[in-house]
Amino acid sequence: MTLSLPKVGFVSLGCPKATVDSERILTQLRAEGYLIVPTYADADLVVVNTCGFIDAAVDESLDAIGEALRENGKVIVTGCLGARESVVRNAHPKVLAVTGPHAAEAVMASVHAHLPKPHDPHMDLVPPGGMKLTPRHFAYLKISEGCNHRCTFCIIPSLRGDLVSRPIGEVLAEAEALVKAGVKEILVVSQDTSAYGVDLKYRTGFWNGRPVKSRMLELVGELAKLGLWVRLHYVYPYPSVDEVLPLMAAGPNSQGGWVLPYLDVPFQHASTRILKAMKRPAAAENTLRRIERWREICPDLAIRSTFIVGFPGETEDDFDTLLDFLDDAQLDRVGAFTYSAVDGAAANDLADPVDEDVKMDRLARFMDVQADISAERLRARRGSEMTVLIDAADGRRALGRSYADAPEIDGVVHIAQGGGLQPGDKTRVRITRSDDHDLWGKPVP
Repeated sequence: MTLSLPKVGFVSLGCPKATVDSERILTQLRAEGYLIVPTYADADLVVVNTCGFIDAAVDESLDAIGEALRENGKVIVTGCLGARESVVRNAHPKVLAVTGPHAAEAVMASVHAHLPKPHDPHMDLVPPGGMKLTPRHFAYLKISEGCNHRCTFCIIPSLRGDLVSRPIGEVLAEAEALVKAGVKEILVVSQDTSAYGVDLKYRTGFWNGRPVKSRMLELVGELAKLGLWVRLHYVYPYPSVDEVLPLMAAGPNSQGGWVLPYLDVPFQHASTRILKAMKRPAAAENTLRRIERWREICPDLAIRSTFIVGFPGETEDDFDTLLDFLDDAQLDRVGAFTYSAVDGAAANDLADPVDEDVKMDRLARFMDVQADISAERLRARRGSEMTVLIDAADGRRALGRSYADAPEIDGVVHIAQGGGLQPGDKTRVRITRSDDHDLWGKPVP
């Protein structure tokens, strides 16, 4: 008699931290013998991991839940929007269960209640690095949960709580398993990566019998020893960040591992008045000096940041200060969004909200300025050689990323005459062309 295994569909929305949560749930489902299927029709039930950070994300999540209910009928909701259970249940009262973020055990309990697990699961159903939603050659590695900051535009602490760092030995063991599964690049994520270990008072942990301090500097150094590209995201600009720059400047080690000269630092604004209202570090001049110092230590450093335009009380002078900051900072990669009055955010109570049309006008002007900066910085790479990690190839052409490009949010390198290249390969490329966001090149013979 053929054993019919229970089948689960999965929808994962939101940021890389949510992706890691999804991967953990998928890994546990697979370990217990559930099959993961790609269509609603084939699934016995569907899990939807939601985002709830801004209004657009809430709408997307509610739409995804609604679609899953229409197409399948049995839906379990988890993730950041799940922390606002009333919002989910008011829109979709027929969902089977609702849990908040990083709640794998609660999700599994709900799955067990509505779709009992097989009696004899086979552990070899689980790949070495666990179930992943990313391509085989790169993966996100979440090193902590929660955040100790109370930025007025953000509700993450109310959804995910205060900072809780993972034990360093556990993090490194997961990274080692990913290497064995074929991962070549790890993207380190958290709500506040540079705060890793603060809650642990940087206590010493153990990895392969060796003492290792629970701190960002030591963590990324150990990750690089595994032969990985290590990319840092969501780095709050503490002074301790300076200590990591020499590792970036040193280049690849003998195993090919490299703490990439790439920092994702969410500056959010440049006006001192607006930064104070946001409860963010309020000294753009100091930030510019830090950036200058970072580039002195590591001239090849690529800096990515995000900004909010149209924050309550933002005047045209405040916005001009932000544009001046862009000109001075010359950041490599920049994202921006208009202020969204998320339920529960303290900034919603601030005076002088900005008109929506003004927000959109400022966003367009902001992106025009940054597009010119990005184009100029990429133009300077023409004629240079860069190591590129291949993401896709069709035998004639390939797409890849340099150290300056994170997947999905930054640009790509288009490679002509890329025959023989496969996803996960690293190759040297001579850059021949550029535009506002991407590079083009040919393999170096």
